[in-house]
Amino acid sequence: MSDHAPAARALDPRLEPFPLVPPGTTPAQLDDAILRPIETFPTLRWWGAFAVAMSMLGLFGVALTVTVLEGTGTWGLNQPVGWAFDITNLVFWIGIGHAGTLISAILFLFRQHWRTAIARFAEATTLFAVLCAIQFPVIHTGRPWLALYWLFPYPNHNGIWTNFRSPLEWDVFAISTYGTVSLLFWYTGLLPDLAIARDRAKNPFRKVIYGFLSLGWNGSARAWHHYERAYLLFAGIATPLVLSVHSVISFDFAVSVVPGWHTTIFPPYFVAGAIFSGFGMVTMLVVLLRRFFRLEHVISERHLDVMNKIMLATSLMVGYAYAMEFFTAWYSGVLYEKFVFLNRALGPYAWAYWTMVSCNVFVPQLLWIRKFRRNPWLMYPIVILVNVGMWFERFVIIVSSLHRDYLPSSWGMYAPTWVEVGLLVGSFGLFFTLVLLFVRLLPAISIAELKHAAAAQQGGARHG
Repeated sequence: MSDHAPAARALDPRLEPFPLVPPGTTPAQLDDAILRPIETFPTLRWWGAFAVAMSMLGLFGVALTVTVLEGTGTWGLNQPVGWAFDITNLVFWIGIGHAGTLISAILFLFRQHWRTAIARFAEATTLFAVLCAIQFPVIHTGRPWLALYWLFPYPNHNGIWTNFRSPLEWDVFAISTYGTVSLLFWYTGLLPDLAIARDRAKNPFRKVIYGFLSLGWNGSARAWHHYERAYLLFAGIATPLVLSVHSVISFDFAVSVVPGWHTTIFPPYFVAGAIFSGFGMVTMLVVLLRRFFRLEHVISERHLDVMNKIMLATSLMVGYAYAMEFFTAWYSGVLYEKFVFLNRALGPYAWAYWTMVSCNVFVPQLLWIRKFRRNPWLMYPIVILVNVGMWFERFVIIVSSLHRDYLPSSWGMYAPTWVEVGLLVGSFGLFFTLVLLFVRLLPAISIAELKHAAAAQQGGARHG
């Protein structure tokens, strides 16, 4: 077989190695392409996008100020719906961050070199999504300056420790660990690229800033040895977090006795949904990144194709989970469980349920078609609808299970106020503001990894 492998590759282009960069691309050309956004003055399109993101962030500031001054009574929460937009947004943003860890850590351990073009950007979205997520449980406490410090396990003058049996306390440890490891993993990978930006900087101020951030990186064999060991260590630590963090978030629901929540399918269901929504957000932003900064030769259609295949696979997992929820409710014979799921599909919030199913199950089936997976104009509406559907998934799980509980006398309806909508829109403003600043101030693609993988690819091609 080995003797005929070159001939087979020549006859079948599908057997060619993943084309990371166009043949003949030099390291200097990669430096120029990837560092162009941080070495040139921002374009009008960037300023326009930044203005929109800052306007949305301003709305977040207004809604947050009203919430802090007036309390959560300005929200639409009531009895029995004590959770709504706040916890929906928490679970949604934590899920968005999962794609970054998956692309960076797990695919790195499996030596999937195609990840190099999108890993850095995905890692950054993880950090920004975690920053957006942690706002909501803090605000949900109503008076965070009186309640927030009780979440942290430290000795206090009252001799009272946190309740370690509470899943909300588990969230504190899971999210803080996830954010810390993701930050270290992201920053470690940045060091060689920051040194390149330092060496290329013509402005003395920029040279000092990048020099400080690169921690004196000199590119020696000893430095690379320590770098590779540290990066591998953080990848190994981050890998189980992909499964553990959203599993812990799902325990907020699964350990309760609320019908529709008390189910063992939630941990894998939440993890699959998190990867699904995370890849949807990363794909949506990567399409814009490659278009606006002319990086089509680095982030190719093959990258988009693989990402869309992963979204298609996770869409099928999520659809299977939706079906199993109905089957389990019927098979259990529990009247309350049956009612919850019938109420989701046919009750007052049926519009939200069918929006969720349409966006997460039906629409992604278009990705079976190769043209939809590779054409940015065709895939873009799909990835946007995936994120819409995944937000509605969390909304449906929370609100439809709470608004009609065991006693019909306590049933009620929930409707968000402008303050909650402002916090939701504003959280997107915070996210996009951080993304726009990131692509202008730091290398959005790992130069060192891409050079290494491209050199290995070209060496393999010469050997073949």
